[in-house]
Amino acid sequence: MSARDGRLSDLTGRICVVTGANRGIGRATAVGLARLGAGLVLVCRRQEDGNDAAAEVTGAGAAAADVVVADLSSQASIRKAAADITARHPRLHVLVNNAGVITRSRQVTGDGLEMQLAVNHLAYFLLTNLLLDPLRQGAPSRIVVVSSGSHQGGRIDFDALQSERRYEPIRVYSMTKLANLLFTYELARRLDGTGVTVNAVHPGVVATRLLADYLDLPVVGGTIARAFGAKPEKGAETSIYVAASPEVAGVTGAYFVGRHQSRSSTASYDEAAARRLWQASAELTGLA
Repeated sequence: MSARDGRLSDLTGRICVVTGANRGIGRATAVGLARLGAGLVLVCRRQEDGNDAAAEVTGAGAAAADVVVADLSSQASIRKAAADITARHPRLHVLVNNAGVITRSRQVTGDGLEMQLAVNHLAYFLLTNLLLDPLRQGAPSRIVVVSSGSHQGGRIDFDALQSERRYEPIRVYSMTKLANLLFTYELARRLDGTGVTVNAVHPGVVATRLLADYLDLPVVGGTIARAFGAKPEKGAETSIYVAASPEVAGVTGAYFVGRHQSRSSTASYDEAAARRLWQASAELTGLA
């Protein structure tokens, strides 16, 4: 996708933050935004992976590419990353929350949180809240939340957010993807009138390392590539569209599938659940 297709804006002078930017859909998203002339901040777990992604992003036409190292399972690391980003870029224009995990067995982070909840939802919640000031300064600005069609059938059990009693990987993943949507819609309500929009996307089923790791299959050239033919570039298209299309200017609190607005699950529009999840998330991340 390029600005020349008439549906994407030139992003020259705009700063875009992409999490999980070293591989898969995140990297493809960063490259796509770079082709539109944006400056990129690549949030990656390892410096060397980030440097490799930065070289590709710069080659694609990025005005600049900064690498910020962050372990998104660690709230201290997220806070440091947010401080580093804000110090370098007092104005931000796009934040793409993209990184995610599926773990086959229950794992606990250093903060004592179940891993999928920590990375797939709480990292989005914490980083976004910590970057709201530079996003407001850069308004009109956009927040893109990568959810999944897997949210359909997901359920938030507020008495078992940590899945201590029963851990089923896909059930927990679906719960976190529903949490992404509840967060998106609640944040859109809270940011109404600020010039900062918030929308969620479903990238489709894509042959990425996240899926390969869960299935214990090779991500390139093997079973997963044959079973799931969509490439990361295809999965990134909707994120890029929502981040850069003039057709999306002013649209907020929406869910996009294949570059079109779509209805998400009935549960995702439960405003009482969204407020309750926000409060629980604030407590789990130590935000006021």
